[in-house]
Amino acid sequence: MAEPRDTFLEAAEAFADLVARLRVDLGGPGSPGLGDWDLRALVGHTSRSLVTVSTYLGRAADAVEVPSAAAYFLAVRELAAGPEVTERGRQAGEVLGADPAAVVRRLLETVADDLVAASEDQLLTTVAGGMRLRDYLPTRTFELVVHGSDIATATGLDWTPPADALAETVGLAGEIALASGAGLDLLRQLTGRGGEVRVL
Repeated sequence: MAEPRDTFLEAAEAFADLVARLRVDLGGPGSPGLGDWDLRALVGHTSRSLVTVSTYLGRAADAVEVPSAAAYFLAVRELAAGPEVTERGRQAGEVLGADPAAVVRRLLETVADDLVAASEDQLLTTVAGGMRLRDYLPTRTFELVVHGSDIATATGLDWTPPADALAETVGLAGEIALASGAGLDLLRQLTGRGGEVRVL
């Protein structure tokens, strides 16, 4: 497997390429997206996976409070379902302005530059608590891959994430399922034995 930094940047590049293929207006208000998000809000929410890395790199933590990517998702599960996250997605969509592809490309360039001088053992203060960069980055890769797929589905575009990013995301989904007690349900679903399971 590639290093978390490389996998994240590959996923971010694939997301930026996907956004460049969308209509400039992202379909306008009410265009299909995901849940309460229209397409602009969905793209905006996904772009925050780039923004938060740059932001958190500037917020040092004193100790590790969240030891893994799976632990992060379990810690923010209730928060992620709240109205604040939905609203931040809408606001991030508005920030994309008239040229979303150019804005996302600038965000990608910024985070890539920010990561050059960062150590993967660097401690960050995330919304869930202190984490190592190498444990936080897979959570952002996960978001880029999952929501990249959502965007492609909503717009009817063919899109396949980079192989390492997809493998990391599938593996993390399995870790979350195991940690939340849904491991057997996920296994049965993946092997065609029925049932339905959500890890997030």
